[in-house]
Amino acid sequence: MQSPRLLLVEDDPSLAELIEYRFRGEGYVVRSTADGDEALLLASEETPDLVLLDWMIEGTSGIEVCRRLRRDKATAHVPIIMLTARGAEDDRIRGLDTGADDYVTKPFSPRELIARVGAVLRRVRPALAGEMLTVGDLSLETTAHRVTRAGHPVAIGPTEFRLLRHFMEHPGRVFSRGQLLDAVWGTGSDIELRTVDVHIRRLRKAIDRPGLADPVRTVRSAGYAIEAV
Repeated sequence: MQSPRLLLVEDDPSLAELIEYRFRGEGYVVRSTADGDEALLLASEETPDLVLLDWMIEGTSGIEVCRRLRRDKATAHVPIIMLTARGAEDDRIRGLDTGADDYVTKPFSPRELIARVGAVLRRVRPALAGEMLTVGDLSLETTAHRVTRAGHPVAIGPTEFRLLRHFMEHPGRVFSRGQLLDAVWGTGSDIELRTVDVHIRRLRKAIDRPGLADPVRTVRSAGYAIEAV
């Protein structure tokens, strides 16, 4: 199954490197350029699933790149998120009117940007956005109900699958036993809290691999989280 293809057009080298690093860590295939003319060429060579487009770039401006992508039949459907320090309302409206699907004003957090990209993909291409979750060496295909670790298949029960999916949708976030009961078993469930501990142990056993660290972190008096290891 193909990972989402992201075209990043950003002329700040340090910001571009950070964005590319974070999105690759989320399982995206990223192509990057600082030049508007090259961006149009890259988009024509391989149609991306989404474009992250800075307003102020070298060569053809970001707003013009957006306009041309919308005019081209091959890329007219591709979601575009504008990245810019221009926060005035008129600029945001202009960007959206030109064809951008969303607008993120600098400075922004990488986590917010990842969430915004995911939201746009879910809206315009739900199958693509919903199929694969990746945290470190763990990958989970939501539609196929398939889990792999370091490329090896993982045999996992349905409850552990739902638990892992919830963790992987919120990497690094600590969830209490009560929160996990609500998220995985449903609000109002009369299942005892210690049941969560049982399924956490089963999950750990399922994803354990010799020589690999445990990605499930226990936070004393707080709950559990999953992290890239």
